[in-house]
Amino acid sequence: MGRAGGGAAVPRRPVHHRAGPPGGARGRPAEARRAGGVSATPRPPRRTARPRVLVLRALGLGDLLTAVPALRALRRHLPGHELVLAAPERLAGAAAATGVLDRLLPAEAPGRAVPTTLAWPGPGPDLAVDLHGNGPPSHLLLQRLRPGRLLAYAHPGTPGVPGPVWREDEHERDRWCRLLTWYGIPADPADLSIPVPATPSPAPGAVVVHPGADAAARCWPAERFAAVARALRAQGHRVVVTAGAGETALAGCVAARAGLPPDHVVGGTADVPFDRLAALVAGARCVVVGDTGLAHLATALGTPSVVLFGPVSPRLWGPPPDPRHHVLWHPGDDPSPRPGDAHGRMPDERLLRITVDEVLAAVRNLPEPLPARTPARHGTAAPPPVNVPARR
Repeated sequence: MGRAGGGAAVPRRPVHHRAGPPGGARGRPAEARRAGGVSATPRPPRRTARPRVLVLRALGLGDLLTAVPALRALRRHLPGHELVLAAPERLAGAAAATGVLDRLLPAEAPGRAVPTTLAWPGPGPDLAVDLHGNGPPSHLLLQRLRPGRLLAYAHPGTPGVPGPVWREDEHERDRWCRLLTWYGIPADPADLSIPVPATPSPAPGAVVVHPGADAAARCWPAERFAAVARALRAQGHRVVVTAGAGETALAGCVAARAGLPPDHVVGGTADVPFDRLAALVAGARCVVVGDTGLAHLATALGTPSVVLFGPVSPRLWGPPPDPRHHVLWHPGDDPSPRPGDAHGRMPDERLLRITVDEVLAAVRNLPEPLPARTPARHGTAAPPPVNVPARR
């Protein structure tokens, strides 16, 4: 991935849709998407006139959730198309929860790199959309599939791809909505919520503490998370600690230091199944978390949260302005959007400036959760929940 270059703007060509068949064996209407979920298994293309859209976003949970407004815009604008997301297979449940995707094409690479190949079956997609990054690796990966059209940001390394100019200082939700709007597809960054799953919460009303992140630079010290959990427990809150795959030791350490029993740790050996994780977050009193996927899940579900930022500004990855979400960030003399290394091997100095007392005060000042948080938009009413399909 790289940065966009300057140059004259290419005239925009609106993306028009061709209406697909109304349903049955040759089509899959919205009702079927909601009921059947998202398949994570590649399948041969059916002999159908229904056009296909491939969206590349082969990153993590937070990345998928920040792309929900753009995905919704594509679904509204192209209702007759099959909408396929290229993303890690472990995100199949989260992809289904968006309610707009037909299929997940398994794709991933180490870190935040671009996959080297896509197992796309049959002829190229009618439309490919690069929501992964901005540069030749992702552009060329999609171009190799010979799509009818590619929507992406402009880059001097791929001069044949028209598009708007990339901006470094832009929130991730705004970035991808601006891309689609440039191509004539209206997109609303506030259209970010997902429905609460039908799965019951394993700990209704609990404070969820999530100490992990995919880089040490964004991990607040375990002893501070433990101090927060211990104080909240002493105040009468039920506290649970969540852990992603490989975070068993971290979560166990936080729970033990906080005086919590082992059964108050959720996950660790493997990722928590998405429907269970979403149910836990949706039913929580609040979530205390760093700049990671669980923070975006709390935002998407409308759950009050306290989010701790360090190397990257919340204006790039933070929740929208809302009293339910309290952001803590101490940039010091460097208020630039990326003052630190988001993938560094040590906790960022800005993250270490956040104190236990600050976090506890932020939790106290959060509003109570709404009685029913199932919005289709941030703060409004919701469509029916989407059942997460079993992985095949």
